[in-house]
Amino acid sequence: MVSSRPTVFRSVGGVLAGRQNGTSLIEILVTIVILAIGLLGLAGLQSRLQVSEMEAYQRAQALILLNDMASRVASNRANVADYLVAPGSEVGVGAGCTGFVGDLGEWCSALQGASETSGGSNVGVMVGGRGCIEDLGGGEYLISVAWQGLSPISAPPEEVACGAGLYDGGNGCTGDLCRRVVTTIVAIADLSS
Repeated sequence: MVSSRPTVFRSVGGVLAGRQNGTSLIEILVTIVILAIGLLGLAGLQSRLQVSEMEAYQRAQALILLNDMASRVASNRANVADYLVAPGSEVGVGAGCTGFVGDLGEWCSALQGASETSGGSNVGVMVGGRGCIEDLGGGEYLISVAWQGLSPISAPPEEVACGAGLYDGGNGCTGDLCRRVVTTIVAIADLSS
């Protein structure tokens, strides 16, 4: 014997109200749209995180190479003139390392990423790494490492000429907005007096 229960309707404020079963298609679509927007936001965040991670990696490598050359210059004070590399004749990418020997040759190779290779290509350091060592006079030497940033931010000070104008083009990189530079000054005292 089949028993069926009649649907019970109640009157609420003059309108018949019945029991609602399940969810409507509109509620499901709204949920999917909200979920999709959240996932797109997460994907954008992940992409920005990867760019920031690469920028931090390049800066860390540049600081290591800057410290390396500063130590070499400070420890070889008698031959400091042999280290001078002015802007326009930078050591590293684009310049080649054939003309540099000793410490400058090793620094040049490191700036080109020779510390790590993949498939015969140097991949161990910054994009477009270059180095300069300038005589500021008075026994002070400015050591700079410049490289290509991945997105435009702000240009380095005009006083830092290493790599100036060499990193423009693409991704809004004009006016040196993608040039990254770290510098240090090494002071060599005159011990002859």
